[in-house]
Order: sequence, then C-alpha cells, then structure tokens
Amino acid sequence: MLKSLIAKLKNEHGVTAVVIALVIFPLVALTALAIDIGHLYVVDNELQNAADAGALAGARYLYNDDGTLVNTGANLLAHDAAILNKSENSPVEVNWNGGNGGDVQRGHWSFATRTFTPNASTAPVDLWNVSWEDLDSNPAFINAVRVVTNRVDTPAASFFAHIFGYEGFGLRAEAVAYLGFAGTLTPWDVEQPIAICRETILENDEYSCNVGRMINSGQDSSSSETGGWTNFNQDSACTGGTNAQEVRSLVCAGGNPDVLSLGEDMGTNNGEIQSAFNKFIACWESETGKAEPWNMTLPVVSCPDNSIGTCENLRGAVNVNVIWITEAGEDPEYLNVPTQMDGLEGVVPSWSSAETLGVDRWNSFVQHFNLRNVDGSWAPYAKKSIYFLPDCTPHEPGGVSGGENFGVQAKIPVLVQ
Repeated sequence: MLKSLIAKLKNEHGVTAVVIALVIFPLVALTALAIDIGHLYVVDNELQNAADAGALAGARYLYNDDGTLVNTGANLLAHDAAILNKSENSPVEVNWNGGNGGDVQRGHWSFATRTFTPNASTAPVDLWNVSWEDLDSNPAFINAVRVVTNRVDTPAASFFAHIFGYEGFGLRAEAVAYLGFAGTLTPWDVEQPIAICRETILENDEYSCNVGRMINSGQDSSSSETGGWTNFNQDSACTGGTNAQEVRSLVCAGGNPDVLSLGEDMGTNNGEIQSAFNKFIACWESETGKAEPWNMTLPVVSCPDNSIGTCENLRGAVNVNVIWITEAGEDPEYLNVPTQMDGLEGVVPSWSSAETLGVDRWNSFVQHFNLRNVDGSWAPYAKKSIYFLPDCTPHEPGGVSGGENFGVQAKIPVLVQ
C-alpha cells in the first residue's frame, strides 16, 4: 500500500513538471515578443523622425530663392538631414545615387489620390490661370520631396526573438513633405494692411494675373469691394472691427506683426480710412516716384457676393503690383492721370502717352495694363482708388503651406505622409 502511494505521488510530480514546462514556454515567448515589439516600436519612431526631418529639409529648399527653378540640391539637403538622425545609436540608412532616385526624390504630391510621383524636372510650371485642382493633378508641378529611411544592412536588434530564429528585423519608414501655397502666414509675410478679395483675382474659379482691379472708397458698388483695409486681427473672431489709428500705424510698417492663420476670420474694413490712405499715397510716391509699379504681398480674404465686411475669412496671399493711386479730390478734367509707367518684365511693356487730353491718356493706360472693374468693364478714373495688377513673375515665397493658388508659393513645407 505504501509503495503504491509513493509511486502515485512520483507520477503526479512528473505531470506537474510537464505542465509547468508547457506553461513557461509560451510565457517566455510572449515576454520576448513584448520586449522585442516595444524595441521595434522605438526603432520605427527613430526611422520615421529621420524621414520626416529629411523630407522637410529638402522641401524647404525645393525651389531657389525667387522660385524660377527647382533646386536639384534639395535632394542632398534631404539626405544629409535624414542621416544626421540615429537609430540604435547608428546613422539611419538612406540610399541616394546623386540624382533623383533611390530613397530621396523630388516630385509631385496629389491630395486627390494621396500619391507621390517622382519627377526630376527642374522647370517650374505655370501657376497662372490654372486652378488648385489642375495643379493637384499635374505631375509636372514639382511640389514635394520624399525620403525613405531603412534598417536593412544593419537590422534592428533582436533581444529574445533570436531564440525562435529571428536574428534581427529590417525596418523602413517613409515621409513626404509638401510645399504648397502660402496659407498660414508668418510675421511680416504680407506687407501692407490691405486685404484683397479672393473673388476678384479669380476668373472662372482660376487664379489670373492677367486682369487688374481697383479698390476705391466703397461708394460705387459696381467697382468697389475688391479689397479693404485690415488690422490683421484674428483674436476672438476679430470682434470690434478695425480702428483707424491702428490701421494707419500698420501702413508701410513692415506688415503683419503676428502669425495669420488660414481659415480664420480677420478684421477688415469696408469703408475708407482717410488717414491710412494719405500715408499709403505718401509711401507710394516715396517708393516709386509714381513712375514704376509698386510690388507687395497682401493677404487674400473671402468676399461673398463681392462684398467685404468687418470680418472676413483668410484664404491665402497674393503678390500684386500697385499701378496707380488717385487722391481724394475730384479731378473731372483728368489733370492728374499718369503720362508714363514702367512695365513688368515678361508680362507687360512700359507705357507712355503724349495725349493732351487726360481722358485719352487714362483710357490708354487702363487698356495697356488691363485694369478692369469686377464686372469686366474698364476701370474708371475714380477718386481715392488703388489700381493693382496681380503679379505673374516669380518672387520670394512666404508663409506656411496650406493656402489656395494665388501665385504665392509657401516657404515652409508641411508633412503629408
């Protein structure tokens, strides 16, 4: 009997050992898996951070300073910025062949399809008279840099998974940085406290730099409301409207002192501010001698029904040339109309007129620069009016990507993938 009991206990100890062995094995496996997964998550984040840094660095310099050419050096900048980052205390792997291949590429990002198309071209496409949708679907529009980072030659370490035959893990991360049109505007990106109405610089919903417009005192609804004064205020939905003194202080003072955010309302004025207007004229005369266009970048706001109110939505930025400004007094004899004006290189030649009748000089002037009302008729000679032509030439970008196509590309890219 005693011998039988001892034998039975021995058998149970054997079963317990087997059970413990069966339980411990999956526990060890799960622990190893958890540790290795956590480690791989860290390594993956390191690779992604490196790819992000490289793509943003390349896209930041995707174009040269004036926007006339795509910068082939953007690839090297992207590569060097990426490999400055480490993974497991070693530089990340970025394969680059010196051109536009491998893991660093310039190309086109489409928001509609969420795809990146490599393109080695250095020629910028025409931004004028094309919609944002047209550009989004055009692979010739170089607007992004893609960077891929790897851990292939030196796989991520395996702490416990090698027990199960995994000596290391090859990982990969990808980032695409997009350089679009100016949306969020950094301080001093726009130069004067004048907001241009979005609707007046579009033709058939496409940006056009071929037709000029005018801003007047708001007394004539058929020709006004193409823009208005702004105080750049976006606080509390721009309550309180604009103040004449603060608007005047912003004229020729460097531009927006604070960041302006796309999609948020901004304080505007649908009437005249004579003190600001007088200062603007004095600045114009000092800058140009009234004989050459005055170039500036201005914010673009939405103006439903061609009417600007006391608070409008910021949509982007546009670069314009102020062609002429009329003063406050009546001039029925057209005595103060221009006699000459420099042109815009590659867009419109210089103009001059020896006509003795001012009205004939004015008609020649507005037709030469294609200055029109919002209804398409020729711009009249009206008091307290600013006549401007959207700029068709490349210029230094401004702002953070995110706005619509009003010709001003951003200088700060954003990550889209």
